[in-house]
Amino acid sequence: MPKRNNTILNISDALKDFVTENNLEKGLDKVNVREAWAKLMGNGINNYTTAIELKRDTLYIQLSSSALREELSYGNQKIITLLNEELGKEIIKKLVLR
Repeated sequence: MPKRNNTILNISDALKDFVTENNLEKGLDKVNVREAWAKLMGNGINNYTTAIELKRDTLYIQLSSSALREELSYGNQKIITLLNEELGKEIIKKLVLR
């Protein structure tokens, strides 16, 4: 039976330790990216978003409107910067609009 750790941790430190020990960062990043996209893009763009997928450092966004996809492609780098700022770390390096 493992020894009990008697050091006192606050809950946020305990959760961070749990996430890193169990390699859950990638899964949490995927959830956080979806939330950041919904928050930054608003309801107008969110209504046309059909799928959001993060693979490694590339974010794939599937849109149901080709006109919107074309419009968003002009601000590709700005969207990446805004999402990374919202997430607090550089997760996304490339954005693919489908």
